[in-house]
Amino acid sequence: MVSTDIYLHFPGKSEEAFDFYKTVFGGEFIEAKRYGDMPGGEKMKGEDQEKMMHISLRLSPSTVLMASDVLSAEHANRKYGSNFHICLQAESEKEANQLFNQLSKDGKIEMPMNKTFWGAYFGQCKDRFGLMWMINFQNSK
Repeated sequence: MVSTDIYLHFPGKSEEAFDFYKTVFGGEFIEAKRYGDMPGGEKMKGEDQEKMMHISLRLSPSTVLMASDVLSAEHANRKYGSNFHICLQAESEKEANQLFNQLSKDGKIEMPMNKTFWGAYFGQCKDRFGLMWMINFQNSK
């Protein structure tokens, strides 16, 4: 396996969410395509044409965060953000705090950053888009 990527689905907010994640992680979008740009997209509802068919942002050399918006007809059948956490392995406590503070802004802190009994510096939060994050720094010293 070369890498594992994270693919998210949003109720019409993937562009807004990814603009936010870009401020947290930096970098540039690898791709950003709308449903209206795909073959036959002009036949879709106007609101669906403007939604993101695919957007992606590189988080590290081996990890890409990707997403798409759910089309209007599928929206009611989706549950968003409550069945997983995205776990970020930080390189330092400083980086862990920075990631945690940015991701939890206007969201909800589930577990503040703190030293744990298992030897890590760890915290959990839900961002303003409903995605749940774990931030971990495992000091190997």
